Amino acid sequence: MPIQTIRLFGDPVLRTPAEPVIDFDKELRGLVRDLEETMLNAPGAGLAAPQIGVGLRVFTYYVDNVLGHLINPSLDLSEDIQDGEEGCLSLPDLAFTTRRALRVVAKGFNQHGEPVEIEGSELLARCIQHETDHLDGILFIDRLERAERKLALKAIREADWAGDRAPVVKVSPHATFGRAT
Repeated sequence: MPIQTIRLFGDPVLRTPAEPVIDFDKELRGLVRDLEETMLNAPGAGLAAPQIGVGLRVFTYYVDNVLGHLINPSLDLSEDIQDGEEGCLSLPDLAFTTRRALRVVAKGFNQHGEPVEIEGSELLARCIQHETDHLDGILFIDRLERAERKLALKAIREADWAGDRAPVVKVSPHATFGRAT
């Protein structure tokens, strides 16, 4: 399968909530392969379908040498939190401290339509939350504290890849643990 172009910040597809997958068919399996190959080539820890211009609720991940994917995810987040540096393939070369739940239980489906449950903590939990946010049209910069978000938006405006794109911030529909106000 071909490696796809990763959409950059400013592309409207990154701010559009993705549609649930209904058909678990050959086309979907091709999408999962494209996501995996593109993510590994980038390289990244995760990649959501909207990041390659496909508005479906699918993401792949590669954390601790485990390659996987999840379709139509729903998350159960721990109350324990973690702060850690986070970046995004759609915002190249930028990373900021982002608060996330320390643990997650993610339920969804694999590419064959079989139910899947993934339990993860630390980096895997961060990755799953980050990629699920992409499926909701949310970027990690939306979760930053106000001062940090201002620095992120300034860095975006100054980035070579940003061009004339005006930064847009969206409020996350998920728990922000008192951040992103």
